[in-house]
Amino acid sequence: MVDTAALLCAAMLLDAALGEPRWLWSRLPHPAVLMGRAISALDRAWNRGTARRARGVAAMVALGLGALALGAVLELGGPAVEIVAAAILLAQRALVDHVRAVADGLRGDLQGGRAAVAMIVSRDTAAMDEPAVARAAIESAAENLSDGVIAPAFWFLVGGLPGLLLYKMTNTADSMIGYRTPRHADFGWAAARFDDLLNLVPARLTAGLIALATGGLGRWHRIAEDARAHLSPNAGWPEAAMARALNIALAGPRVYDGRLRDLHWVHEQGRRSAGAADIDAAITRLWRAWACAFALTAALAISWAAPILQRLI
Repeated sequence: MVDTAALLCAAMLLDAALGEPRWLWSRLPHPAVLMGRAISALDRAWNRGTARRARGVAAMVALGLGALALGAVLELGGPAVEIVAAAILLAQRALVDHVRAVADGLRGDLQGGRAAVAMIVSRDTAAMDEPAVARAAIESAAENLSDGVIAPAFWFLVGGLPGLLLYKMTNTADSMIGYRTPRHADFGWAAARFDDLLNLVPARLTAGLIALATGGLGRWHRIAEDARAHLSPNAGWPEAAMARALNIALAGPRVYDGRLRDLHWVHEQGRRSAGAADIDAAITRLWRAWACAFALTAALAISWAAPILQRLI
């Protein structure tokens, strides 16, 4: 793990500096797009007839084995390939850019904010007021810090590129077929459960990094209480930490497919009002948490390199 930490440090810096260059991904399909195509192909071919849950399990086994095999092949390319591949599959800069677009949209007009937030959330946005738009962006920022940055980094440390690709394949599958719709209630069961498992540690680690970066570790018991009341077993952790960091109530009632869902508030005593400035504050917290993650990774890399340097000296 510790030697992989040095590669991860380089990948994190590369992602933070370049993000997802439009000139590149407008010409080539992003790996996440290719993963989505593979998932869609299995969905069309296997999500039919009887025993759909078993078929969904088989699909996840096939996708997982494919991801592990591809990761093992890419590792043969050496450190440079590993760094570039890991940087491509991290999303700190892209996350910040998407969340900042919502703040910029709100500074123009409400419709601009709604249009920007619709790009990063699955709920209905047409009737959102400004606080709802801002809260949705902040919730997405917290959750995607876990899903798009900390979890991929964690699984890269644990399992190298095979571990990272396995996580990204699973997370992409969950986002595509893991919802409890009539079509995917059975077929997507395995994707949703495996994604829950792989995010179990990273979600709590993300909450800890947000709290550490904002001096909120003393409120950990409150964060844990809010997280356990959340609908998701994992998403509630980074959301609860971000809510406490900004003193804003997050989650709560929202509309999906025209139907109001009366969900539990996270940090219910926090402010219900929010705007572009609060999104800016959330972005600052994203970078602080990223910096804490980078520092811990660098410390791990140094702990591996120190004995070697001592022998050389």
